[in-house]
Amino acid sequence: MNIYIKQKKMVEIKWHTDSNMKLQEFLNNKPLYYDNIDYTRMPRLYKKLKDYFVPSKIIHLIGTNAKGTTGRFLASALCDMGYKVAHYSSPHILNFNERIWLNGKEVDDEILEFNHEILQSILESYDLNELSYFEYTTFLAMLIFNASDYIVLEAGLGGEFDATAVFDKILTLVTPIDFDHEAFLGSNIKDIAKTKLNSIQNNAIISKQIFKEVKEITKELALGQSINIYELNDFLEDEDRKKIEEISNNLSLVPYLTQNLSLAISALKFLKLNYEVNNFKESRLFGRLSKISNNIIIDVGHNTLAAKAILNALSPNKYILVYNSFQDKNYKKILDILKPLILYVEIIDIQNQRSESLELIQDTLKDLDIDFSEFEKVSESNQYLVFGSFSVVEAFLKIYNG
Repeated sequence: MNIYIKQKKMVEIKWHTDSNMKLQEFLNNKPLYYDNIDYTRMPRLYKKLKDYFVPSKIIHLIGTNAKGTTGRFLASALCDMGYKVAHYSSPHILNFNERIWLNGKEVDDEILEFNHEILQSILESYDLNELSYFEYTTFLAMLIFNASDYIVLEAGLGGEFDATAVFDKILTLVTPIDFDHEAFLGSNIKDIAKTKLNSIQNNAIISKQIFKEVKEITKELALGQSINIYELNDFLEDEDRKKIEEISNNLSLVPYLTQNLSLAISALKFLKLNYEVNNFKESRLFGRLSKISNNIIIDVGHNTLAAKAILNALSPNKYILVYNSFQDKNYKKILDILKPLILYVEIIDIQNQRSESLELIQDTLKDLDIDFSEFEKVSESNQYLVFGSFSVVEAFLKIYNG
């Protein structure tokens, strides 16, 4: 038995006989991706677990791109301002712990295992088996985040039906919405936007959007559900813009990262918190146009919106593109967008059930008249851009770091 303290109450927990399985072993038995998802499961199990979560002020992040960097800008600033802050993001690049950031650092293994044991003891074996990898990880993170002042909670691939949507939020931040994960979210931008935006509960701040349909839907939501929808300019004043420029210069931010920073600062203004430039001194999230050496840039982006942002940020420079893609990505359009940056492509092997066949990637490169070869090692005399997915960056770093 164990005693678990929750909201000043003592809760007696009886351990299941199979609860001694370590976290990584438990997660390894779950597939990362599902053809079909039971959207009733997370709300149903949340009702069982709700009393184990200590209420915190939750800021939810939804959108297609920029959730990770926006969330880290916000969480880092709040942490530097002296608050107890948690940030949940996904997926990870090399270590699972990257997903769960608490008070300025990734959570350690001991805390992960302790809360894993608690979660294993609360839920029935059937529920534990049924929960997806991401659903279980979300509950685990929220247990770890108990007693935080603020939780910055990043949605996975959706919004309305995402595992993170079951928690009560004080604010939703909406990053740019574009085409991605169409099999789950819909085949047109209106369906995709609706699925994401329907997760808004009370208040939302909308970043600069590409499609007019996104703003149209937010207006419908504001009228139909009595929620407050704001834009960046509702909060950012001249003094804020000066600070944003200074922070961007200090951190050497490219334009799209500056936009993400602006959304994070608008959240601070909504919360009526005073911030300083120095609060953002350590707020870059690794893997987002990160320069890991003089000749290597890595980015975990994986869709057309990310490709356009990179093209805008890195032009007119030329790179060897280390690349691969999942089957469900529009890799032909992505490569076409990046073509002005590409000297040639080096295809890196990724061990993933969703990866596209080598032959189809090669055929696409031939169609686009882009030279290619298989990736083997880095040459110090060349400039490299590593892009395509978290899996591409992970595979590259494992080879690069030896």
